[in-house]
Amino acid sequence: MVIVTRAVKKLDLDPVTVRKARSLARKAGRPIVNIAKQHTTVSVERAVLRLAGLAGADTEGIPWVNRLADTVRADVGLEHGLALPVWDALLRGEAEDLSVLAQKAASGSVTFRLPEGRDAVRARAASRKAAAAGLRLVDGRRRERDRLIKKHGDPEQRPWIYLIVATGDIYEDIPQAQAAARAGADIIAVIRSTGQSLLDYVPEGATREGFAGTYATQENFRLMRAALDESSRELGRYIRLTNYASGLCMPEIATLAGLQRLDMMLNDSMYGILFRDINPIRTFVDQRFSRQIHARAGIIINTGEDNYLTTADAVDAAHTVTVSQLLNEYFAKEAGLEDWQLGLGHAFEITPEIPDSFRLELAHAMLARQLFPDAPLKWMPPTRHMTGDVFRGYLLDGFFNLVGAMTGQGILLVGMMTEAVVTPWISDRDLALQNVRYVLGAAGNLHEDFHPSPNGFIAQRARQVLGESVELLERIVDDGLLNAIGDGTFGLMKRPQDAGRGLDGVARRSSEYYNPAIELLEEAQ
Repeated sequence: MVIVTRAVKKLDLDPVTVRKARSLARKAGRPIVNIAKQHTTVSVERAVLRLAGLAGADTEGIPWVNRLADTVRADVGLEHGLALPVWDALLRGEAEDLSVLAQKAASGSVTFRLPEGRDAVRARAASRKAAAAGLRLVDGRRRERDRLIKKHGDPEQRPWIYLIVATGDIYEDIPQAQAAARAGADIIAVIRSTGQSLLDYVPEGATREGFAGTYATQENFRLMRAALDESSRELGRYIRLTNYASGLCMPEIATLAGLQRLDMMLNDSMYGILFRDINPIRTFVDQRFSRQIHARAGIIINTGEDNYLTTADAVDAAHTVTVSQLLNEYFAKEAGLEDWQLGLGHAFEITPEIPDSFRLELAHAMLARQLFPDAPLKWMPPTRHMTGDVFRGYLLDGFFNLVGAMTGQGILLVGMMTEAVVTPWISDRDLALQNVRYVLGAAGNLHEDFHPSPNGFIAQRARQVLGESVELLERIVDDGLLNAIGDGTFGLMKRPQDAGRGLDGVARRSSEYYNPAIELLEEAQ
């Protein structure tokens, strides 16, 4: 599946420099992958239970996966994984299924052990069978998506138009999402409630009281997917659904997305570290597993490089975006994702008053497009420099849309003239969609005709940013990526590897560690 409008190579980038940049990204990323393979987290282990079918919550709203995981961890530790102790208990007759076992664990009426010998072999086989059943459901949802795309068709134009809904109430989100699809949106993103990324559990059921967004839950996923399937039938094109696989429950949310046929997920390798102060080790372990799930489910990831430019200067820090894109590419492909699944992020965030700001934006967008020709890049609108002047904001969004058309982006997030000032009204979204439709319609395939001068301002700026990216990657290879993050290299945020939220949920794998989901995912990869 390829959704990219391939851009002609127009910047005369030195292929040796491009190869060197990718080689350095691999060198910088390999130690992180090794760390991820040596550790597990509570969310990775809970994701296995979710794949095996454990759902629901107790009367206090605490998910049964948390109740069961916490008891097993207290009895035998996290370092061995949950699979062997849990399925050993089932095989010993402690309960007839996972749901009952979780309830008994919560009441203190069952004790877990780490099985050995024949008991360990039996527990391993039983847990693998249960995880495989969950992955078959994910595979079925992927086939279902393919059938629906074939039936309803994809949008004719590129980039695809991506629009956010964020009421806090899933039953209010649904009609807004369907109205947005009728108005031209191709992708609906249900933004998460403020602070959900810091919850070490996934709320249960349909929710109606989110804050500046709606909680990501399995039931909310199901409801919105069903609603957008109705819209796909009505409109004759497949409407994609996006949510957020980030924060302390990244692996679990990715698993739920695969089970409910979401199409795109926000999933950045460093966003949680930099902007939510989540422990770096926790984040890298969780993101590897979540991306393995996304690869299996056929989900397109959206990375978060645009966020760096809300805290760092978009001109001075342009190369940090390119470096992060290269690292995200390496981590994603190592986890099994293909080029068509890499919605690498970048943004239109240069201070408008800077001379030649539009040409600089073009240079940065063209650099990303040429470095990743087969990736559906996600082009993000201006937010940092939005003010209460809605006319200025609307004009900025028009310039942003024009850059998207001129550089052949794959996914264009609709900018609002009230962005970062107030929560946009439905009327704001309608005007924003009119802006997008006008610019994309008027520009057509302008990216086919636009060729900057080989030695002009745009080409020289792109080469400069690529060169600075190589220099930064060389320093990261020498010092280590974790040290670079600790020093505030990305987004000016300093995040040491031995601090941050969620660190207590990380464990180094023991020699007896077993995770059937990881085993099955890596065998398929």
